[in-house]
Amino acid sequence: MKFKKHNYLIPLLILSLAILLLGCAETKEQQKKMTTMTVTATAYNSVEHQTKRGNPSLAAWGDILEPGERAIAVSRDLIKMGLDHNEEIEIDGLPGTYIVKDKMNKRWNKKVDIYMGLDEDAAREWGKQQIEIRFNKRDRPDDKFSENGLEKTKNHK
Repeated sequence: MKFKKHNYLIPLLILSLAILLLGCAETKEQQKKMTTMTVTATAYNSVEHQTKRGNPSLAAWGDILEPGERAIAVSRDLIKMGLDHNEEIEIDGLPGTYIVKDKMNKRWNKKVDIYMGLDEDAAREWGKQQIEIRFNKRDRPDDKFSENGLEKTKNHK
């Protein structure tokens, strides 16, 4: 009789294993959609001489940046390619993910600016580097990184 009390454990174990395996399959599918590119990276701070006067923490899309937040600004050509507001990216050599919260002046191309709160020394130490970024492709009609957008780009050449 004691053995029959625990008959639910085997199906529960099988179900847990199936859920775990399905979760891993989604991760592999997401990895296939990752786009990698090399960009120029600089760093910036929430200080008036680097940003807007009056509210240096106010980003271009209206977000308020807070020190410690992992945020970046992107050049407008990258926005047109699909790296838009609130997109998550990974930056080679830096831990975690960063969120696109700000956009840069129109004069910049293929560039990101990494937010470093109020630590101007850290931003100066970062300097200007060529880095690799990774982000998930989104299938949107005007997204040049989506399957449809890449097809349109090929057909226009």
